[in-house]
Amino acid sequence: MKKVFQVFAVAVLSFVFAVAAQADEYILDTGHSSINFAVTHLMVSETKGGFTDYRGIVKYDPADVSKTEVDVTIQVASLNTHLEARDNHLRSADFLDAEKFATITFRTTMAKKEDDGTVTLVGDLTLHGVTIKVSIPVKITGPVKSPMGGEVIGLSGEFIVNRSEFGVAWNKDMEGGVVVGNDVKVSINAEAKKQ
Repeated sequence: MKKVFQVFAVAVLSFVFAVAAQADEYILDTGHSSINFAVTHLMVSETKGGFTDYRGIVKYDPADVSKTEVDVTIQVASLNTHLEARDNHLRSADFLDAEKFATITFRTTMAKKEDDGTVTLVGDLTLHGVTIKVSIPVKITGPVKSPMGGEVIGLSGEFIVNRSEFGVAWNKDMEGGVVVGNDVKVSINAEAKKQ
């Protein structure tokens, strides 16, 4: 009987510790976050823009970052480069085709802590109906207690995608190159609040 009780106690404690060790869930605070992009224009400068409508969940355990999970959905129609004619062109079938492909999504499949303290998020990026595995190096800060209540973390990072790999290939030739670069630099600066 004593042995049965010991086995039962170990099982209960294992369950309690397993639950306690689960990663906490945080929701992106879009009022204190940004998802921006930049692309070369006319071979000499960068055109910059961003998205204003997106939602995201981050599961994070500072004691074990391998448990980190990120799930973000961006509404393509919220694209904003501060020039209406350009925004309409980027939303059109020439580029992102917002009517047909309304969202851009990123979902992690793996997270790894690097020697410099950054975390590499590996996951599936779906854009323009095409899904490609990407690696995003991010710096995760916090958690900290907010004076406004609750607990928050921060995530920041940059990565580059080749838009032509997603079938976003519109361009025009010009002397010395093309009008729009293929490499798009994506910058993330996010704040997320614990649920």
